[in-house]
Amino acid sequence: MRKHIMIFLITLCLLVSCMAGCGLSYNSNDTSGNVSGTPNEGNTKSDKVKLKFFTGKIETIDIINEIINDFNASQNRITVEQEYQKDASNIIKIKFASADIPDIMTTYEQGFVDDGKFLDLSNCSQWWDRLLPSMKESCTDVKTGKQYRVCTNMTMAGFFYNKDIFSGLNLETANTWDEFTSNLETIKEQMPDVTPWFIFGKEAWHLGHLIEFIPHGYIKQSLGAVEAKKAMLNNDKAKLNFGAPDGAMAVFAQNMIDLKNKGYINSDVLTAVSDNCVQDFASGKAAMLSNGMWVLSSLLEANPDMENKIGFAPYPAYMPGSKPVVLSAEDSGYSISATTPYQEECIAFLDFLFLADNQKKYAEGCKAPSAFKDVTAEWAPAAIVSEVESALKNAVNIGFTNEKPAGFSGDDMGRMLQDVLVGSYTAESFASAYEKTWDEGMK
Repeated sequence: MRKHIMIFLITLCLLVSCMAGCGLSYNSNDTSGNVSGTPNEGNTKSDKVKLKFFTGKIETIDIINEIINDFNASQNRITVEQEYQKDASNIIKIKFASADIPDIMTTYEQGFVDDGKFLDLSNCSQWWDRLLPSMKESCTDVKTGKQYRVCTNMTMAGFFYNKDIFSGLNLETANTWDEFTSNLETIKEQMPDVTPWFIFGKEAWHLGHLIEFIPHGYIKQSLGAVEAKKAMLNNDKAKLNFGAPDGAMAVFAQNMIDLKNKGYINSDVLTAVSDNCVQDFASGKAAMLSNGMWVLSSLLEANPDMENKIGFAPYPAYMPGSKPVVLSAEDSGYSISATTPYQEECIAFLDFLFLADNQKKYAEGCKAPSAFKDVTAEWAPAAIVSEVESALKNAVNIGFTNEKPAGFSGDDMGRMLQDVLVGSYTAESFASAYEKTWDEGMK
């Protein structure tokens, strides 16, 4: 009798385990107003559930709201509400420290994984079976080998440039920093009414991205993707070399100071926002900008005639012995709170969001290739796709810096670069302060 009871209990535990996390999914054929699966304890299928969806991705607000509205209308039990915050990487820290924790979020950092903030999604085979293997690998936590987020798209980031301006001045895209600054100088001298490189520095995340792609990019190509992740996770100071006066951070900071002093970037760099950049580039008043594929929709909306005029190039090599780099990484990642009482309902919404038709709409609207094998999307005009493919072949492909400390966000990094541009740091003092802030963030 005891043996039978023990077998029953073990079987019951296994069933509960299998149902946890990814046990509930959206059923598009169910018209009852319910979602499939078993709700969490304390909830019944008749309960009304409100899910909070938190994002810092301004370029996806409208299309996500469309999909949210479709989901809310498709059943009568779960209501999803989207919250956008410009400073999302810091606002989420406040939310985690309070009772206002989102159920689903696009913010993701290694420190939050380490602190157990996110639900383990490793068993959600309905997603992983559809995802490109390289994108699943990008979503895999190096420490545990598990997945705490799922991406829906891929993205690339580098320099967008005006092909008409470059061809008119007989310029070629740069492989080295000297070639890059020479191009900027030519543009400034020959076209004084055009900003050679427009940087919207009021938005800290944008400056944080420059640090991710240029000095962090050098570290990633020097160490290799996996070793760079490990060095950042372990804060291996000898390999990262953040504070060295002749290291990647100091050289990068001095380069940015020089560009500002020579007038190669816009004079309003510290007050300019993304829309200023888009409008100037679309109207031919700016020759270059740094950004990811997510900016394409805004550029083409501002000027549809630019379809064949937009070029794309890697970030030039700027350290001795280095090569150009281009971001090629996961994009649009989603995580679920480990403490939400509505884990299964969150999965039901993500199942709906990840439907092939919704992802085709999303990929084409956001101008980002889909990470799903069963989604075919015309995410960009053919001329731009060709430019991107060429850049990827001719540069070291790097990923995002997800391994940075939870106490040192991308926005924090960007604010330090703002201080460089305003003159609060020398190149060497910036490198030293960056290393110190990274160290403190690890604590």
